[in-house]
Amino acid sequence: MADRNPQELHKLFAQAYNARDLDTLGSLYETDAKLALEDGTVVEGSTSIREVLKGFLALNATMAFETSYVTQAGNIALLSGRWRLSGKSADGQPLDVEGASAEVARLQSDGTWRYLIDYPYGTKHP
Repeated sequence: MADRNPQELHKLFAQAYNARDLDTLGSLYETDAKLALEDGTVVEGSTSIREVLKGFLALNATMAFETSYVTQAGNIALLSGRWRLSGKSADGQPLDVEGASAEVARLQSDGTWRYLIDYPYGTKHP
Protein backbone atom coordinates (compact mmCIF):
# COMPACT_ATOMS: atom_id res chain seq x y z
CA MET A 1 0.00 0.00 0.00
CA ALA A 2 1.49 3.33 -1.09
CA ASP A 3 -0.07 5.70 1.44
CA ARG A 4 3.12 7.48 2.46
CA ASN A 5 1.39 10.86 2.02
CA PRO A 6 -2.01 11.71 3.49
CA GLN A 7 -3.34 12.83 0.08
CA GLU A 8 -2.95 9.23 -1.15
CA LEU A 9 -5.80 8.07 1.10
CA HIS A 10 -8.57 9.27 -1.23
CA LYS A 11 -6.96 7.58 -4.23
CA LEU A 12 -6.47 4.34 -2.30
CA PHE A 13 -10.04 4.44 -1.01
CA ALA A 14 -11.48 4.80 -4.52
CA GLN A 15 -9.22 2.07 -5.91
CA ALA A 16 -10.19 -0.36 -3.16
CA TYR A 17 -13.87 0.53 -3.49
CA ASN A 18 -13.84 -0.01 -7.25
CA ALA A 19 -12.02 -3.34 -6.76
CA ARG A 20 -14.64 -4.36 -4.13
CA ASP A 21 -11.73 -4.96 -1.74
CA LEU A 22 -13.21 -4.76 1.76
CA ASP A 23 -9.94 -5.80 3.41
CA THR A 24 -8.02 -2.90 1.87
CA LEU A 25 -10.84 -0.45 2.63
CA GLY A 26 -10.87 -1.56 6.25
CA SER A 27 -7.09 -1.27 6.50
CA LEU A 28 -7.29 2.44 5.69
CA TYR A 29 -8.80 3.07 9.16
CA GLU A 30 -7.18 3.03 12.58
CA THR A 31 -8.47 0.37 14.97
CA ASP A 32 -10.39 2.95 17.03
CA ALA A 33 -11.40 5.21 14.12
CA LYS A 34 -14.78 6.89 13.87
CA LEU A 35 -17.01 7.08 10.80
CA ALA A 36 -19.84 9.62 10.84
CA LEU A 37 -22.87 8.70 8.73
CA GLU A 38 -25.22 11.00 6.86
CA ASP A 39 -27.88 10.85 9.59
CA GLY A 40 -25.38 11.90 12.27
CA THR A 41 -24.79 8.40 13.65
CA VAL A 42 -21.14 7.79 14.50
CA VAL A 43 -19.75 4.28 14.04
CA GLU A 44 -16.67 3.47 16.09
CA GLY A 45 -14.00 0.83 15.64
CA SER A 46 -12.66 -1.04 12.67
CA THR A 47 -15.11 -3.95 12.92
CA SER A 48 -18.16 -1.68 12.88
CA ILE A 49 -16.68 0.49 10.13
CA ARG A 50 -16.08 -2.61 7.99
CA GLU A 51 -19.78 -3.48 8.29
CA VAL A 52 -20.75 -0.02 7.05
CA LEU A 53 -18.22 -0.25 4.22
CA LYS A 54 -19.67 -3.63 3.26
CA GLY A 55 -23.02 -1.90 2.80
CA PHE A 56 -21.44 0.77 0.59
CA LEU A 57 -19.82 -1.94 -1.53
CA ALA A 58 -23.22 -3.61 -1.95
CA LEU A 59 -24.30 -0.58 -4.00
CA ASN A 60 -22.14 -2.06 -6.77
CA ALA A 61 -21.27 1.42 -8.00
CA THR A 62 -18.10 2.99 -9.34
CA MET A 63 -16.40 5.63 -7.22
CA ALA A 64 -14.52 8.71 -8.35
CA PHE A 65 -12.72 10.66 -5.59
CA GLU A 66 -10.89 13.95 -6.05
CA THR A 67 -8.89 15.51 -3.23
CA SER A 68 -9.77 19.17 -2.70
CA TYR A 69 -7.63 20.03 0.29
CA VAL A 70 -4.90 18.58 2.51
CA THR A 71 -3.07 20.26 5.34
CA GLN A 72 -0.71 18.57 7.74
CA ALA A 73 0.41 19.42 11.26
CA GLY A 74 3.02 16.93 12.39
CA ASN A 75 1.50 13.45 12.39
CA ILE A 76 -2.09 14.67 11.86
CA ALA A 77 -3.64 15.68 8.53
CA LEU A 78 -6.97 17.21 7.57
CA LEU A 79 -8.33 16.18 4.18
CA SER A 80 -11.39 17.06 2.19
CA GLY A 81 -12.50 15.86 -1.18
CA ARG A 82 -15.37 15.37 -3.60
CA TRP A 83 -16.66 11.88 -4.29
CA ARG A 84 -19.22 10.43 -6.66
CA LEU A 85 -20.83 6.99 -6.84
CA SER A 86 -22.29 6.05 -10.21
CA GLY A 87 -24.01 2.91 -11.42
CA LYS A 88 -27.37 1.20 -11.20
CA SER A 89 -29.39 0.45 -8.10
CA ALA A 90 -30.57 -3.08 -7.28
CA ASP A 91 -33.82 -2.41 -9.17
CA GLY A 92 -31.95 -1.20 -12.27
CA GLN A 93 -32.50 2.52 -11.72
CA PRO A 94 -29.60 4.92 -12.34
CA LEU A 95 -27.54 5.60 -9.23
CA ASP A 96 -25.70 8.90 -9.03
CA VAL A 97 -24.74 10.08 -5.55
CA GLU A 98 -22.11 12.64 -4.71
CA GLY A 99 -20.78 14.48 -1.72
CA ALA A 100 -17.90 16.32 -0.13
CA SER A 101 -15.92 14.61 2.59
CA ALA A 102 -13.90 15.72 5.59
CA GLU A 103 -11.38 13.43 7.23
CA VAL A 104 -8.68 13.46 9.86
CA ALA A 105 -5.79 11.06 9.29
CA ARG A 106 -2.84 10.12 11.45
CA LEU A 107 0.67 9.06 10.50
CA GLN A 108 1.42 5.51 11.63
CA SER A 109 4.74 4.20 12.98
CA ASP A 110 5.35 2.38 9.67
CA GLY A 111 5.15 5.67 7.71
CA THR A 112 1.65 5.09 6.30
CA TRP A 113 -1.47 7.15 6.97
CA ARG A 114 -4.81 5.91 8.31
CA TYR A 115 -8.17 7.57 8.80
CA LEU A 116 -8.89 8.50 12.40
CA ILE A 117 -12.15 10.36 11.69
CA ASP A 118 -14.10 10.05 8.45
CA TYR A 119 -17.17 12.09 7.57
CA PRO A 120 -18.12 11.31 3.95
CA TYR A 121 -20.87 13.94 4.08
CA GLY A 122 -18.58 16.67 5.40
CA THR A 123 -20.63 19.58 4.06
CA LYS A 124 -23.98 18.28 5.35
CA HIS A 125 -25.19 18.50 8.90
CA PRO A 126 -27.95 16.20 10.18
